[in-house]
Amino acid sequence: MTSRRSLLRAALAAPMLSVLPHAAQAAYPDRPIRVIVPFAAGGNTDILGRILLQRMAERMGQAMVIENRAGAGGSVGAEMVARATPDGYTLLFGAGGPLTANPVLMARIPYDVERDFLPVGMVGILPMVCQVSTKVPARNMTEFVALLRARPGEITIATPGQGSAGHLALELVLAAAHLRAQHVPYRGGSAMIPDLISGTVDAAFVELPSALPLHRDRQAPIIGIATPQPSPLLRGVQTFGEAGFPGFTAGSSPPRCCAACRPSAKRASPASRPAAMADCSRPRACRPTFSRRSAAPSPRPWPSPP
Repeated sequence: MTSRRSLLRAALAAPMLSVLPHAAQAAYPDRPIRVIVPFAAGGNTDILGRILLQRMAERMGQAMVIENRAGAGGSVGAEMVARATPDGYTLLFGAGGPLTANPVLMARIPYDVERDFLPVGMVGILPMVCQVSTKVPARNMTEFVALLRARPGEITIATPGQGSAGHLALELVLAAAHLRAQHVPYRGGSAMIPDLISGTVDAAFVELPSALPLHRDRQAPIIGIATPQPSPLLRGVQTFGEAGFPGFTAGSSPPRCCAACRPSAKRASPASRPAAMADCSRPRACRPTFSRRSAAPSPRPWPSPP
């Protein structure tokens, strides 16, 4: 039987973009498309969604109207899409939380991922980092682990939400090293920034794009990155492996596009999906735009079905 630890590791797969299957129409799309982002404005999912969806709108010839519907680790927004008419005009710019983690971690969620959503494409993967308030006396991951061990249950660590990739990465680290800390979930990565800068929370597990501006401005240093090799963007910053967690990697992929789906839609061939939508959800189509408009590098591509 699959262990809970294995399920948690699988749930660390990054965000994804999903769309509701549409009725076959020669003129699709003939009106604006509504896109639900299940996290607060200003976070990784929202920022990357706005960049990517602008490009998709240009290529599809229709506006993509974004609505931020945060709450319950992304489940609030996902439920809105699941209940929408499955005509291809309501999309979920989702993520690992509502689409992979919440079904594992929550006893009940108001939707069924397999039944209610039809995936359109993955966008990429963003590496997870640990950053700390300037008030915390730790300047690398090794020192931070020692601090957690010296003050069990006292250190507060923020994440973008209950069941988010950051939350799962945090729990895996704490379990692996037999550590205790206070988890403080927020409604998205942007919501925690003021508290991290002020020292209201001691640290955060969050994706690199949210953390990098604060690191560069010396407002909240990044002390560890969950990648196999050190990042050229973070000279001198330890990997989690170097800090005593061999082989540990974690990341979050920017939302995948999904649509509300009738059971019959599952039998439809991939060719029945909007070709322009599937093509434009690939980061390769808009990498120059990512480079110009985001503080961090483009997300590492994730293979999408043709």
